[in-house]
Amino acid sequence: GRWEVEELKENTVPGDRGLVLKSVAKHHAISAMLTKAFTFNNKPLIVQYEVNFQEGIDCGGAYIKLLSSSDDLNLEYFFDKTPYTIMFGPDKCGEDYKLHFIFRHKNPQTGEYDEKHAKRPDVDLKKFYLDKKTHLYTLVLKPDDTFEMLIDQSVVSKGSLLEDMVPPVNPPKEIEDPSDKKPDDWDERPKIPDPNAVKPDDWDEDEPSKIADPDAVKPEGWLDDEPQYVPDPNAKKPKDWDEEMDGEWEAPQIPNPKCETAPGCGHWVRPMKNNPNYKGKWKAPMIDNPNYQGIWSPRKIPNPDYFEDLHPFKMTTVSAIGLELWSMTSDIYFDNFIVCSEKEVADRWAADGWGLKKLVASANEPGMFSQLVTAAEDHPWLWVLYILTLALPVGLGVLFCWPAKKTDEDIDLKKMDVSKSITKGELKQEREELEDDEIELEEKENEDTVE
Repeated sequence: GRWEVEELKENTVPGDRGLVLKSVAKHHAISAMLTKAFTFNNKPLIVQYEVNFQEGIDCGGAYIKLLSSSDDLNLEYFFDKTPYTIMFGPDKCGEDYKLHFIFRHKNPQTGEYDEKHAKRPDVDLKKFYLDKKTHLYTLVLKPDDTFEMLIDQSVVSKGSLLEDMVPPVNPPKEIEDPSDKKPDDWDERPKIPDPNAVKPDDWDEDEPSKIADPDAVKPEGWLDDEPQYVPDPNAKKPKDWDEEMDGEWEAPQIPNPKCETAPGCGHWVRPMKNNPNYKGKWKAPMIDNPNYQGIWSPRKIPNPDYFEDLHPFKMTTVSAIGLELWSMTSDIYFDNFIVCSEKEVADRWAADGWGLKKLVASANEPGMFSQLVTAAEDHPWLWVLYILTLALPVGLGVLFCWPAKKTDEDIDLKKMDVSKSITKGELKQEREELEDDEIELEEKENEDTVE
C-alpha cells in the first residue's frame, strides 16, 4: 500500500498536512517508535488522533495499534502478526459501523495472550463515516481499571476492564464438569399427554378438513364448453422447425378471449369450504408431568484454569505506534497522533489541530437555503414538502386578511332597504311635511316685511 503526506481535499487549513492512505485493496503498514515507552503504572493512558474519510468508506479500517515492547521489535518488519498491546479506532464494512477497543491480556498462569474486546457503543456511529469531515478519536484508560472512548471530545462508550470486556478478563471460578452425563431416566418434560384420557365415541378422525360447498350455484353465463386456454391464432411455425427433429409443431397456448367477459370457462367445480364436522386426529390433553425433574445441567467443578487479575490496567509496556490496515477506499486522512497521560495536554493538542479544522469546516458550511436545496437533490420528494410549507401560511393569510366580497344576499338586502324607504305612503307624508315647512317660511317672511 502507498502512503502520502498531503493537505485535506476540502476545508484545507493552509500549511497543515496529514498522513494519507492512497491505495485500494492493498495491505498498508506504517509505524514509528514513541519518544518514550509508556509503562502502565499509576498514570492514565490517553491515545488520540484524527481521521477523515475523504471519499467516504466502503470497507476498511482506520484504527491504530500500540505495539508491545520487546527485544525483537523491528518496525521494518511491522505486519498484522506484530504483537500489540492496544488496538483502537473506527472500522466499517457494509452497514456494520464499529469503534474498536481491544487489548491483549497476558494470562498470569500460562503467559499466553488473549484479546479482550470492549462492548459496542450504544450510539449511532454512521454519520462519522459518511460526512467526510475530520473527527477526533480519543481513548482514555485509567489506573482504576476503567476506560472511556470519545469522538469529537464527547463520550460514546465507557466501562470497566473487569466487567465490560468480551470475553471477561477473569475466567469463572467454576465450570461445568465435562465428564458429567445426563442420567437415562432424567425426565425434562414439563407436560405429558394425560394417560387416563379416552377418545370420545363420536370422534370421527376420517372427516376431511374441507368439503364441497353444497349451497354453491354455478354462476350464470359460465361457459362449460370453452377451454381456459386456446392455441394462439397469430403464432406461426418457425421457418427452421424440423418436424423429424423437433416433433409436430403446436401453437403456444394463450388465455381464451371468450373467458374474459364470462364468469368462468371449462368444467365447473363446487368451491370448497371448511368441514363443520372435522375434528382431526384425536390427541390426549396435556397435563403437568408428575415426574418432571427440570432441565438437566452438568454439575459444577472448580475451574482448573481460574485466576484473578484485579488490575488488568497493568498491561504490557508500549514502545511504538502503527497503522496496519486494509481498505477498499482510498484517501483516508490521519493527523495529530498523541500518546500521553495528561488530559490538559491532549485537549490543547486537540484545540490546536482538530479544533482549527472544525472552525474552517464550519466557516465553509453552506447556508440554510443551500442545505435545503442539496437535501432536495438527494431526496426529490422534499420539494413537495417545501412547497406545502410555503403555501400553507400564504393561503391562510389570503383567507383571513383579504377584503370580503359582497354577496348576492347582501345586495338583495340593500335593494329591499331602498325599496322600503320610498314606498308611496311615505312619499306622500314627506311631501306634506315639506309643504307645511314652506308655508311657515312664507308667513315668517311676511311678518318681517310688515315690521
